[in-house]
Amino acid sequence: MRAPSRYSAIAILFHWTIAVLVLANLVLGWRMGFLKGMAQFELFQLHKSMGITVLVLSVARLAWRLGHGAPPLPAGMRPWERGAAHATHFFFYVMMIGMPLTGWAMVSVSPWNIPTLLWHYVPWPHIAFLHQLAPASKSAVEAASGNIHLYLAYGGAALIALHVGAALKHQFVVRDGVLARMLPSFRSTSDTPQES
Repeated sequence: MRAPSRYSAIAILFHWTIAVLVLANLVLGWRMGFLKGMAQFELFQLHKSMGITVLVLSVARLAWRLGHGAPPLPAGMRPWERGAAHATHFFFYVMMIGMPLTGWAMVSVSPWNIPTLLWHYVPWPHIAFLHQLAPASKSAVEAASGNIHLYLAYGGAALIALHVGAALKHQFVVRDGVLARMLPSFRSTSDTPQES
Protein backbone atom coordinates (compact mmCIF):
# COMPACT_ATOMS: atom_id res chain seq x y z
CA MET A 1 0.00 0.00 0.00
CA ARG A 2 1.09 3.55 -0.67
CA ALA A 3 2.20 5.48 2.40
CA PRO A 4 0.18 8.62 3.26
CA SER A 5 1.72 11.91 2.12
CA ARG A 6 0.69 13.87 5.23
CA TYR A 7 0.07 13.41 8.93
CA SER A 8 -3.37 12.43 10.19
CA ALA A 9 -5.73 14.99 11.73
CA ILE A 10 -5.05 13.52 15.19
CA ALA A 11 -1.27 13.83 14.77
CA ILE A 12 -1.66 17.41 13.51
CA LEU A 13 -3.86 18.30 16.49
CA PHE A 14 -1.29 16.81 18.89
CA HIS A 15 1.55 18.66 17.18
CA TRP A 16 0.07 22.16 17.23
CA THR A 17 -1.55 21.89 20.67
CA ILE A 18 1.71 20.74 22.23
CA ALA A 19 3.70 23.34 20.26
CA VAL A 20 1.55 26.20 21.58
CA LEU A 21 1.70 24.91 25.15
CA VAL A 22 5.49 24.38 25.07
CA LEU A 23 6.17 27.84 23.64
CA ALA A 24 3.83 29.46 26.15
CA ASN A 25 5.41 27.55 29.02
CA LEU A 26 8.93 28.53 27.99
CA VAL A 27 7.82 32.16 28.14
CA LEU A 28 6.11 31.61 31.51
CA GLY A 29 9.19 29.91 32.91
CA TRP A 30 11.32 32.90 31.92
CA ARG A 31 8.75 35.42 33.17
CA MET A 32 8.43 33.79 36.61
CA GLY A 33 11.98 34.82 37.45
CA PHE A 34 10.99 38.48 37.34
CA LEU A 35 7.97 38.22 39.65
CA LYS A 36 7.48 37.84 43.39
CA GLY A 37 4.71 37.02 45.83
CA MET A 38 1.25 36.00 44.63
CA ALA A 39 1.95 37.05 41.05
CA GLN A 40 4.81 34.57 40.89
CA PHE A 41 2.76 31.91 42.70
CA GLU A 42 -0.14 32.20 40.24
CA LEU A 43 2.20 32.02 37.26
CA PHE A 44 3.94 29.02 38.79
CA GLN A 45 0.61 27.22 39.16
CA LEU A 46 -0.20 27.95 35.52
CA HIS A 47 3.28 26.77 34.51
CA LYS A 48 2.72 23.47 36.33
CA SER A 49 -0.71 23.00 34.76
CA MET A 50 0.62 23.56 31.27
CA GLY A 51 3.64 21.35 31.89
CA ILE A 52 1.62 18.36 33.09
CA THR A 53 -0.79 18.86 30.19
CA VAL A 54 2.19 18.72 27.82
CA LEU A 55 3.38 15.54 29.53
CA VAL A 56 0.00 13.79 29.15
CA LEU A 57 -0.43 14.93 25.55
CA SER A 58 3.15 13.99 24.64
CA VAL A 59 2.78 10.45 25.98
CA ALA A 60 -0.50 10.15 24.05
CA ARG A 61 1.17 11.55 20.95
CA LEU A 62 4.05 9.09 21.24
CA ALA A 63 1.59 6.19 21.58
CA TRP A 64 -0.28 7.45 18.52
CA ARG A 65 2.97 7.77 16.58
CA LEU A 66 4.07 4.25 17.46
CA GLY A 67 0.73 2.92 16.29
CA HIS A 68 0.38 4.98 13.12
CA GLY A 69 3.85 5.93 11.94
CA ALA A 70 4.67 9.05 9.96
CA PRO A 71 4.57 10.02 6.31
CA PRO A 72 7.77 9.20 4.42
CA LEU A 73 10.40 11.87 4.03
CA PRO A 74 10.90 13.23 0.50
CA ALA A 75 13.03 10.89 -1.61
CA GLY A 76 15.37 13.75 -2.53
CA MET A 77 16.61 14.34 1.02
CA ARG A 78 20.27 13.57 1.65
CA PRO A 79 21.17 10.89 4.23
CA TRP A 80 22.46 13.48 6.71
CA GLU A 81 19.20 15.43 6.36
CA ARG A 82 17.20 12.29 7.09
CA GLY A 83 19.39 11.60 10.11
CA ALA A 84 18.97 15.17 11.34
CA ALA A 85 15.19 14.96 10.91
CA HIS A 86 14.97 11.72 12.91
CA ALA A 87 17.33 13.06 15.61
CA THR A 88 15.29 16.26 15.91
CA HIS A 89 12.07 14.33 16.41
CA PHE A 90 13.75 12.09 19.01
CA PHE A 91 15.07 15.05 21.00
CA PHE A 92 11.69 16.76 20.81
CA TYR A 93 10.18 13.80 22.63
CA VAL A 94 13.02 13.94 25.19
CA MET A 95 12.19 17.61 25.76
CA MET A 96 8.39 17.26 25.76
CA ILE A 97 8.47 14.40 28.26
CA GLY A 98 11.67 15.20 30.15
CA MET A 99 10.87 18.81 30.99
CA PRO A 100 7.50 18.08 32.68
CA LEU A 101 8.97 15.05 34.48
CA THR A 102 11.86 17.06 35.93
CA GLY A 103 9.46 19.86 36.86
CA TRP A 104 7.19 17.34 38.56
CA ALA A 105 10.20 15.94 40.40
CA MET A 106 11.15 19.41 41.65
CA VAL A 107 7.64 20.02 42.96
CA SER A 108 7.61 16.58 44.62
CA VAL A 109 10.76 17.27 46.65
CA SER A 110 10.27 20.97 47.27
CA PRO A 111 10.49 21.99 50.97
CA TRP A 112 7.45 24.21 50.34
CA ASN A 113 5.32 21.09 49.79
CA ILE A 114 2.76 23.03 47.76
CA PRO A 115 -0.02 20.85 46.30
CA THR A 116 -0.67 21.00 42.57
CA LEU A 117 -4.15 21.75 41.24
CA LEU A 118 -4.15 21.54 37.47
CA TRP A 119 -6.05 24.47 36.02
CA HIS A 120 -7.25 25.23 39.61
CA TYR A 121 -9.48 22.14 39.68
CA VAL A 122 -7.72 18.81 39.13
CA PRO A 123 -5.51 17.54 42.00
CA TRP A 124 -2.17 16.18 40.80
CA PRO A 125 -0.10 14.06 43.23
CA HIS A 126 3.57 14.33 44.06
CA ILE A 127 5.84 11.54 42.84
CA ALA A 128 5.46 9.33 45.92
CA PHE A 129 8.93 7.79 46.17
CA LEU A 130 10.57 11.21 45.76
CA HIS A 131 8.22 12.92 48.18
CA GLN A 132 9.10 10.37 50.87
CA LEU A 133 12.88 10.89 50.67
CA ALA A 134 14.93 12.27 53.53
CA PRO A 135 15.45 16.07 53.46
CA ALA A 136 19.09 15.81 52.32
CA SER A 137 18.14 13.48 49.46
CA LYS A 138 15.26 15.76 48.49
CA SER A 139 17.65 18.68 48.28
CA ALA A 140 19.97 16.72 45.98
CA VAL A 141 17.09 15.63 43.74
CA GLU A 142 15.74 19.19 43.59
CA ALA A 143 19.12 20.55 42.50
CA ALA A 144 19.67 17.85 39.88
CA SER A 145 16.16 17.98 38.44
CA GLY A 146 16.28 21.78 38.43
CA ASN A 147 19.50 21.79 36.41
CA ILE A 148 18.17 19.22 33.93
CA HIS A 149 14.92 21.18 33.63
CA LEU A 150 16.86 24.34 32.83
CA TYR A 151 19.15 22.65 30.30
CA LEU A 152 16.15 21.08 28.57
CA ALA A 153 14.47 24.49 28.42
CA TYR A 154 17.48 26.11 26.74
CA GLY A 155 18.07 23.11 24.51
CA GLY A 156 14.37 22.97 23.65
CA ALA A 157 14.31 26.64 22.67
CA ALA A 158 17.31 26.08 20.37
CA LEU A 159 15.69 22.95 18.94
CA ILE A 160 12.46 24.83 18.22
CA ALA A 161 14.40 27.54 16.38
CA LEU A 162 16.22 24.88 14.34
CA HIS A 163 12.96 23.06 13.60
CA VAL A 164 11.16 26.21 12.47
CA GLY A 165 14.13 27.21 10.31
CA ALA A 166 14.23 23.79 8.65
CA ALA A 167 10.47 23.83 8.04
CA LEU A 168 10.68 27.26 6.41
CA LYS A 169 13.62 26.14 4.28
CA HIS A 170 11.64 23.14 3.04
CA GLN A 171 8.64 25.35 2.32
CA PHE A 172 10.26 28.32 0.60
CA VAL A 173 13.67 27.13 -0.65
CA VAL A 174 13.45 23.40 -1.34
CA ARG A 175 9.67 23.51 -1.97
CA ASP A 176 9.17 19.79 -1.32
CA GLY A 177 5.91 20.03 0.65
CA VAL A 178 7.33 18.90 4.02
CA LEU A 179 5.69 21.74 5.97
CA ALA A 180 2.32 21.15 4.31
CA ARG A 181 2.24 17.62 5.77
CA MET A 182 1.68 19.14 9.23
CA LEU A 183 -0.61 22.04 8.31
CA PRO A 184 -4.33 21.33 8.69
CA SER A 185 -5.51 23.41 5.73
CA PHE A 186 -2.87 22.62 3.11
CA ARG A 187 -2.30 19.58 0.95
CA SER A 188 1.19 18.22 0.54
CA THR A 189 2.86 18.82 -2.82
CA SER A 190 5.11 15.84 -2.28
CA ASP A 191 3.53 12.39 -2.61
CA THR A 192 6.76 10.59 -3.28
CA PRO A 193 7.25 7.63 -0.93
CA GLN A 194 10.46 7.48 1.07
CA GLU A 195 13.20 5.36 -0.46
CA SER A 196 14.04 2.31 1.60
